[in-house]
Amino acid sequence: MAKDVVPSVHALDRPEKLQDLLKEDRGDDCLPCKIVGGGAFLGLAAYSYISGQSQLEQQRAKILASGSRFGMRSRSFGITAISLGLAWLGIWRLVK
Repeated sequence: MAKDVVPSVHALDRPEKLQDLLKEDRGDDCLPCKIVGGGAFLGLAAYSYISGQSQLEQQRAKILASGSRFGMRSRSFGITAISLGLAWLGIWRLVK
């Protein structure tokens, strides 16, 4: 039976390094998990962009007639930004 090592009071008194704690906390993902997770985000980005732009075009007349300060350009930019954010999450998930 192995001896249990009791740490000294000095070792227990100082805080652990943050980088060491983060390294221990990070779980290892299997390759299929990364592919499925990244693919889900990339698919969601594509769906969000395509469906958002098509719905925006369907509502073009109502949006322009409403006189809202948020016109077609800002709404299209919002849809594109959300899609790019989701795509970035998908790429980050595949890489990390």
